[in-house]
Amino acid sequence: MIFELRVYTVRPGTVNQVLEASGTVAREIREGDKYGKLEGHWASEIGTLNQYVHLWSYEDLPTMLRLRKELSEKPEWKKKYVPLILPHLIRQEVSLLEPVLDMKQPNGENNFHELRTYQLRPGTAKNWAAQMAEAMPVREKYSKNIGLWVNVTPDPNKVTHLWSYATWEERMQARRDSQNDPEWKDFLSYARPLMESMESIILSPSRWSPRK
Repeated sequence: MIFELRVYTVRPGTVNQVLEASGTVAREIREGDKYGKLEGHWASEIGTLNQYVHLWSYEDLPTMLRLRKELSEKPEWKKKYVPLILPHLIRQEVSLLEPVLDMKQPNGENNFHELRTYQLRPGTAKNWAAQMAEAMPVREKYSKNIGLWVNVTPDPNKVTHLWSYATWEERMQARRDSQNDPEWKDFLSYARPLMESMESIILSPSRWSPRK
């Protein structure tokens, strides 16, 4: 399986328009999940603002390329959907992700999500992610992990992970408690020396997101 993480930066004040166009017009043209399975549909709240973030899964890379080509060639895609969002787009970023753990559903539906990406020393990402997956049951004592991936492209030296929280207080408490857990500290003693930088975006699920 391959995942496609698409991050669209849009003009200030237009993210809700883009989300609605994607959640209604585009979903109708896509005929549900015919052209890729929608895994997440969010707007950024903290981090880089005015971003529409969407995550898709496919059986494999050839299937993804075929389906995206077929979708882009549909007349209604070009005539009905693209004109709705193109005037608002500033930048598009696409990352392909290889799953390390199966994606999970959050608890309940009134959550926000945190997307974290770690830049690692060259050649260490796969082993780093495997070590994190092994330690995940310890970390999940404090908050729910939704997904863990190794980036395939454009930068194979990154690891991406997604978390779910019901409140900001829950997030802060989870981070405090996990940082003091002796078993999680063991993982961090391995992980931190290999990390060059970290990025975090707080995401609010749209009403069309399959994960709330």
